[in-house]
Amino acid sequence: CVRTHPAHLFHFNSFLFDVDIIFARLKEVKAFERYHPNLLQQICFCGFYESLEKGVTLYRQGDIGTSWYAVLTGSLDVKVTETNSHQDAVVICTLGVGTAFGESILDNTPRHATIVTREFSELLRIEQKDFKALWEVSETFPFAKVYCSKKENNNKKRCSDDWLGNDCRTEQEKMDYALNNKRRVIRLIQMWASLHGDTLREDEAAMAFLEEFYVSVSDDTRTMAALKDKLPELERTVKQISEDSKGQQKKHKVLIRQFSTGDERLQKRQPIRNMDELLFKVYCIDHTYTTIRVQVAASVKEVLSAVADKLGSGDALILVKISSAGEKVVLKPNEISVFTTLSVNGRLFACTRDQFDSLTPLPDQEGPSAGTMSTFELMSSKDLAYQMTIHDWDLFNCVHELELLYHTFGRQNFKKTTANLDLFLRRFNEVQFWVVTEICLCSQLSKRVQLLKKFIKIAAHCKEYKNLNSFFAIVLGLSNVAVSRLSLTWEKLPSKFKKIYGEFENLMDPSRNHRAYRLTVAKLDPPIIPFTPLLIKDMTFTHDGNKTYIDGLVNFEKMRMIGNTVRTMRYCRSLPFNPEASLANKNHQDVRNYVRQFNVIDNQRTLSQMSHRLEPRRA
Repeated sequence: CVRTHPAHLFHFNSFLFDVDIIFARLKEVKAFERYHPNLLQQICFCGFYESLEKGVTLYRQGDIGTSWYAVLTGSLDVKVTETNSHQDAVVICTLGVGTAFGESILDNTPRHATIVTREFSELLRIEQKDFKALWEVSETFPFAKVYCSKKENNNKKRCSDDWLGNDCRTEQEKMDYALNNKRRVIRLIQMWASLHGDTLREDEAAMAFLEEFYVSVSDDTRTMAALKDKLPELERTVKQISEDSKGQQKKHKVLIRQFSTGDERLQKRQPIRNMDELLFKVYCIDHTYTTIRVQVAASVKEVLSAVADKLGSGDALILVKISSAGEKVVLKPNEISVFTTLSVNGRLFACTRDQFDSLTPLPDQEGPSAGTMSTFELMSSKDLAYQMTIHDWDLFNCVHELELLYHTFGRQNFKKTTANLDLFLRRFNEVQFWVVTEICLCSQLSKRVQLLKKFIKIAAHCKEYKNLNSFFAIVLGLSNVAVSRLSLTWEKLPSKFKKIYGEFENLMDPSRNHRAYRLTVAKLDPPIIPFTPLLIKDMTFTHDGNKTYIDGLVNFEKMRMIGNTVRTMRYCRSLPFNPEASLANKNHQDVRNYVRQFNVIDNQRTLSQMSHRLEPRRA
């Protein structure tokens, strides 16, 4: 539960307080009344509660500060010693509830005064690195320097470290503060547009916001000439995204290659976008089919409408996905990207409700009847692993980070496709079933032993290339019950390979949240193709195990945990995959063709039956 996470707890008189208590206390402070609740919650997450007795020196004049403070209860004296003066420090003002001080940590300048508690006081302390982060991202956090003054012996003493509110600011300070805030907002928007430009092109609301934002900045330059230097870059960003968006709306791609078998799969992999179009087969109860053309992100309702138009049917239709094992699932009208979520040998059927029980899988969903060992046994294990890694990297590189979020929170809620992620996940299953299929279709014991050795070698090379997705898929295929139960085959496997396989199993040990795997990945440098199902698991557990909102406020700690998973993917792709020169120069068209067109059996019951025919159960 999020509430038990250590980041939510702060020390206060050696007790632990929940962030909700801190949040409630902050809302009672007058200085924080106008802050947005989300910002207050951020302050709570990175702040520490401190209670100090009377007479405690918080810091001394001339010290280099490390923290910013806000007074929640009590009061503190501000003492200043004149330069070269041998007199005691003089109290020039008192900081009461609602005041804040310590902004000098932004530029590491010395403290301008000594701060001493006047009475028992409670403070909120924010460390330097967290303070700087809040300063950068929030245009509403009022950390601008202002001054307080008090006449003493007709001399004004200034405490430039303290914030007492907008009333103490000069007009120039207010203008400087507003200018800095606007600059930060512009920088934030440009970073956002740069990072998610591809996605923004498909979002009408985002495009409208960018264009409106540009107009607002243009208007501001009339009164703030200092903003003019930001305008050209912002204009280029908005113009580029806008033009690309209009160009995409006029031209759609037909992605036959992404969803069909044959030579189309050999074309260079391109990212699939919401507005891309595809041709796809939807089958009828008599196993005939109609080919429809729809957008990738089309809903089930839109697909059925296209099918009805093609068939000329006035009956109410339902869309059903059927696996090779005969499992049938009726898809809901609001589901989207249903083509890419099919199992390896899954198919889509359209029928009326009274025909549902009569639906049966297609014959070609059963998979191959003969293995391909004669084809790939002559191929080098290293070449096979290399070409698999190139193909997997192309698939992985097409996955947009936001697809992880859409997949976790429900793509129908965003009306966004997760096609690239779906295809990459399906590739994992395809490789896994390829291993099981080839072994179960091999009737000769000696050949099966050779297959075990071949797959262990390929897995080792995938690990060498940091293709952990295919590495896991191959090892999971070898540990599939249809393969692991073949005791006669495993007994004849040389001890050298048994030892290597044992090491692979240790790496895949799921105990302690896959600790062995995570420690291994932490030592790797990018590029890396990670074990993607585990990334999905991390996202799902974080989402299901923590509330998105707490008392109407965004649960930022949950967002941080999800962000960490997204950053893992970003790190893995932070460097490009550079083909190995010795292998890249070779012409391996036959190997390349083979690894991109696996034909597999994905029916576990069928695979188990085949396994028992190879080696019947012993008494």
